[in-house]
Amino acid sequence: MSPALLSIAGLSARLKRPPHTPLLRSVDLEVAPGEVHGLVGESGAGKSTIGKAILGILPGAIELAGGTIRFCGEDLLAMPAGRRREILGSQIALIPQDPMTSLNPSRRIGDQLTDGLRLKRGLNGKALEDKAVSLLRDVQINDPEAVLRRYPHELSGGMRQRILIAAAFSMDPKLIIADEPTTALDVTVQKEVLRLIRSMQASHGTGVLFVTHDLGVVAQICDRVTVLYGGMIVEQGATADVLAAPSHPYTAALMAASPRHDQTGSGMQPIPASLTAALQGELARHGLERVTHA
Repeated sequence: MSPALLSIAGLSARLKRPPHTPLLRSVDLEVAPGEVHGLVGESGAGKSTIGKAILGILPGAIELAGGTIRFCGEDLLAMPAGRRREILGSQIALIPQDPMTSLNPSRRIGDQLTDGLRLKRGLNGKALEDKAVSLLRDVQINDPEAVLRRYPHELSGGMRQRILIAAAFSMDPKLIIADEPTTALDVTVQKEVLRLIRSMQASHGTGVLFVTHDLGVVAQICDRVTVLYGGMIVEQGATADVLAAPSHPYTAALMAASPRHDQTGSGMQPIPASLTAALQGELARHGLERVTHA
């Protein structure tokens, strides 16, 4: 088995101010080279906090309270700031959630798409323009030369998200953090974007940590999945195994709460209040049981 591309061990985070509310509770997580690993849970479960900890962009109100984040064997939390800056953007990239707020409205698409290539690869002139055109063709954008001259508001949401995907893959990173990249898109565009991410990930051999609240998305794109509740992992395993036979009641409840368009007459079931109360009690005792599939 290949060594882990990303290995998180005992990662804990909390609010800086008293009473130092825990946000992540001893999280262990691995992403293999070329794997799409889903990170799923309700809003506030800690999914995006894990992604931001990897990228070193946690809000000022949050502090790490323990653990390690190793990328290709190096601990991101222990390395000098200069070395971490070298890795971020070139070897680790981000596909953010909202393409409208993630793109600068006052700059043309071409300038934003090529920032990393100029700064970290030294490309300029025609070589830079040719690379930008190639990136847009990779994400199936028609007339890329014209799109490079446009501003974000002149493009649809789906096109803006494709540009962010192109930017993430532009440096040929080893790992991409995809932070709910389809949340702001309608269902038809979402399906196209997921197919595009999966295709580009496979052709580049990139590992992806895919943050989502949607188990339907996990089923479509993820090789393995980690289920979070209250900042703690409750279940991990191959996606097919977890979705076919969830071992933790919270995972089963999440599945029951998801709409099923392939089953007529099946409605969404709310997560039982009794289960939520039991989970909260376990969190308070720091003894929530974790299920790991072989």
